[in-house]
Amino acid sequence: MISITPEAVTQLKGFLSEQGTPEAALRVFVAPGGCSGLQYGMTVEESAEDGDEVIETDGVRLLVDNFSAMYLEGAQVDYVNSLMGGGFTVHNPNAVSGCSCGHSFNAGGNAETAQGCGCGD
Repeated sequence: MISITPEAVTQLKGFLSEQGTPEAALRVFVAPGGCSGLQYGMTVEESAEDGDEVIETDGVRLLVDNFSAMYLEGAQVDYVNSLMGGGFTVHNPNAVSGCSCGHSFNAGGNAETAQGCGCGD
């Protein structure tokens, strides 16, 4: 379903430990909106909700709800460093187009939820 790179595992473990919540999980989700029609989101949560997919890799857990799962099949959570700072990102094979900021994508047929681009596109 969705995977996480070794670098992202390391960074997530460190982040959760720093926050004092080493047993928490990273929820990865998709919501309508953004400049391409859909946008990614991530939050830290203590436990899974009914119907969540729980993906465990090397001691960390990813949570994905049913709506998001259909857009994230085969996706990979990664951690990237850049001149503007580091952060978690999603590499999604289902995205047919995206915004240059990397937070918004179109999986086809999302025109009704697309908004003006605010990230320099």
